[in-house]
Amino acid sequence: MRKLVLAVLAMLAFTGTVAAETWPAHLITIVVPFAAGGPSDAMARILGEHMKQSLGEVLLIENVTGAGGSIGVGRAVRSAPDGYTISFGHLGTHVANGAIYKLGYDLVTDLEPVVLLPSNPMIIVSKNAVPATSLKELLAWLKSRPAPPTAGTAGAGSGSHIAGLYFENVSGIKLQYVPYRGTGPALNDLVAGQIDIIVDQTSNSINQVRAGNIRAYAVTDSKRVANAPEVPTVDEAGLPGFHMTLWSGLWVPKGTPKEIVAKLNAAAVAAMADPAVQKQLENLGLQMPPKDQLTPEALGAWQKAEIAKWWPMIKAANVKVD
Repeated sequence: MRKLVLAVLAMLAFTGTVAAETWPAHLITIVVPFAAGGPSDAMARILGEHMKQSLGEVLLIENVTGAGGSIGVGRAVRSAPDGYTISFGHLGTHVANGAIYKLGYDLVTDLEPVVLLPSNPMIIVSKNAVPATSLKELLAWLKSRPAPPTAGTAGAGSGSHIAGLYFENVSGIKLQYVPYRGTGPALNDLVAGQIDIIVDQTSNSINQVRAGNIRAYAVTDSKRVANAPEVPTVDEAGLPGFHMTLWSGLWVPKGTPKEIVAKLNAAAVAAMADPAVQKQLENLGLQMPPKDQLTPEALGAWQKAEIAKWWPMIKAANVKVD
């Protein structure tokens, strides 16, 4: 019996090694947990298009929306650990959701980190009907509302929702959150004047700001965004210390062979090093991660540090999921 068990284990180990050596043999799916057309979707498509050059296979984007992105992450977690399903996510989906939802999976132990991706400072934007033309005027206008102003989010625990909670803490202004299946649909309603503001990812809103369809007040960083230098920082505009960057990353299901994780990491790093890809991402207001933070281990450590930072604030806000 012992010989049989050892033989089976040896065969499984050999099969896993062969699979890693021949991977990939067919298309790879990147599960984006938000709607098509939003900032996460845009970044995944740009990177996936270049990664296929390194990997020799198409990377298909699958948008699985709902519950602040937790449904899409769950779809990836439950997939086979064979490198053919990748979880794309960010601060909201892979940190905040653990403090808000009963997930049925663990964001740290049920996923293997692959690589840290470009990040977004957030940007405070409003519908054009808002009379304020500066952040100080916007804060005064929001405070003067007889009812809480409406703020679009991509659902409880999304980056836009966390940014809204942080905005409330720093400004003392209460918001009425309007959840969507992504910040793409939320932005459409902001342009249409259906909601008042979004504390949004810069990459999602910047083109509508440039087109004059919405108004921008400040970016949530200590320095201005290179492709939108006319938008002041929160420190310059009157809300000092309201700093938040929405970082993104790639993960795969727990148990994915390390050789496959390494190949995915190398493909993503190569994509981010390509000048044409960098230009596309920078045009969206995205900031490239430091080169020394591009290992799977670095993403894993960063994710744990962000959980320690943000979970206490989220839990103190007593966020409820309808």
